Amino acid sequence: MLLNQTYFVLFLIIALGFILGNIRIRGISLDASAVIFVALLFGHLGIQIPKDFQTIGLVLFIFTIGIQAGPGFFRSFIHQGSSIFVITFILVISGWLTALVLGRAIHIDRDMTSGLFTGALTSTPGLAAAIDAAKSPRASIGYGIAYPFGVLGVILFVKLLPVFTRIDFIRAGEEIKDEINRDYPEILRKNFMVENENIINKTIGALKIRSMTGANISRVLKGKTAITPDSDVFLEKGDIIRAVGTAEALEKFRLLVGSETEKEIPLGKDYEVRSILVTNKKVVNKTLAEINLWHSFHATVTRIRRSGIDIVPSPASHLRFGDKLIVASSRSQMKDIVFLLGNEDKKLSDTDFFPVAAGIVLGVLLGKISIGFTENFTFSLGLTGGVLVTGMILSSIGKTGPVIWTMSGAANQLLKQLGLLLFLATVGTHAGKHLAETFTQYGFKLFFIGMLITLIPMTIGTWVGLRFYKINPLKLLGIITGGMTSTPGLAAADSMSDSNAAQVAYATVYPFAMVLIIILVQLTGLFHF
Repeated sequence: MLLNQTYFVLFLIIALGFILGNIRIRGISLDASAVIFVALLFGHLGIQIPKDFQTIGLVLFIFTIGIQAGPGFFRSFIHQGSSIFVITFILVISGWLTALVLGRAIHIDRDMTSGLFTGALTSTPGLAAAIDAAKSPRASIGYGIAYPFGVLGVILFVKLLPVFTRIDFIRAGEEIKDEINRDYPEILRKNFMVENENIINKTIGALKIRSMTGANISRVLKGKTAITPDSDVFLEKGDIIRAVGTAEALEKFRLLVGSETEKEIPLGKDYEVRSILVTNKKVVNKTLAEINLWHSFHATVTRIRRSGIDIVPSPASHLRFGDKLIVASSRSQMKDIVFLLGNEDKKLSDTDFFPVAAGIVLGVLLGKISIGFTENFTFSLGLTGGVLVTGMILSSIGKTGPVIWTMSGAANQLLKQLGLLLFLATVGTHAGKHLAETFTQYGFKLFFIGMLITLIPMTIGTWVGLRFYKINPLKLLGIITGGMTSTPGLAAADSMSDSNAAQVAYATVYPFAMVLIIILVQLTGLFHF
């Protein structure tokens, strides 16, 4: 019988889950999480998937989450203000405490409580941690009960917030645009004529134009010939210089060099400006000063494009795998520059499985380490925590010798999705056999508790953000949806303005919220119910 064939049932559950997950009601869908509802039904009917698939799916899913979240997680702590993390911390902690208090009040076991908590905050990594910590599938029942309102509740909260607060979100969007323009000013390019007597007959290197103005020289026109801006090039009156930088940097450049001109600088026969991808492992993590394109090839990097953002390069700028550099140099040297940097599109889509396998092995070993605080209390990261922390640390390091600890977005998404589907399909079938007795014991109490765990944290987080931190409402929506790990909620927030403020805030706090939820789930095991 086909239902006795593990591989057939596994992929049948996944296929049916995708069909269910793609059903949209007023724009709302369950997506991949629908797999667990199908798996619960199969488990209720007595069909189970071997737990080995659960463990394999768990480590793949958690490791790729760590790889994806690591750089943003640590960078956010360095560059972002503390307010957004305080709000996120309060939001997640209040949800956890709500779950603990209500669970204790109606005598729900801690495994079910962890499931309600992770389902109400729509955190599948949290569920994975709960099941790994408890060695029981009961958490997935609580997750399955709380998850639907966890999705719907965040969307309703976002949509109804303007009604109850009377906040003008269009104006909030304009304020955010002004703030973003200050933090990430647009990179411009302009041409200037050398007029300042103080710089005439001095070399570009001696003038230290980059450090004085913050702008980079792309090319220099002498007479009718465009040349590479070598450090030994002498500036003469009437030369035309193309500079690249922010509006502020270009204004400083004008004051130093001379007036702006509309005269164009044609590319000479031996001059080329090209976009080059960084795919050579040997230059990843090195600074522009270390590879020294200027000295080696008489080439200039005028800008770096990373994750959709243009960055003004400096000698201290570190290169990351997948960066796109705009390089100006002579045609004769460009071939060597391309060879040095890589510029191989295929490498961005290739997946090297050694870092994945090695990283998971290191994560498993880290999770086995136990720290004893007292005779009765020892702490270890466990399988989930060890793999997650290892993935985050390795992706933040980026490269060790020839090994690059990052993956392309497509490869990461594929492995993450595969791991998630294996995990949900397996754990759902094992939890399904307890489904009937759970409803018999608790009725609809668990559903209403899940609703409260969803709504109370968002209410508290919004109140703190508006009352104490006076934070921009659009940014606050990003914090709330990121803290609730709710992508559908983010989509609802995005529809309220053409600003990307909510997306930026969401991406900033999501890794922090995810890690915090996993830690709290493991701490739940310390409480006796």
